[in-house]
Amino acid sequence: MAKKVKGKIDQVKGRVQEAVGTVTGSRTTKLKGKARGLKGRLKAKLG
Repeated sequence: MAKKVKGKIDQVKGRVQEAVGTVTGSRTTKLKGKARGLKGRLKAKLG
């Protein structure tokens, strides 16, 4: 259960980081956010 919650948190952090990257025009930040979101989805699914 704890890993699922941490996964959801990573997903949210990833979305925020993606948004910051979009607003600032930083492609690197945006891609890191996508990666963090993917990591969170995997963590949430695999538990």
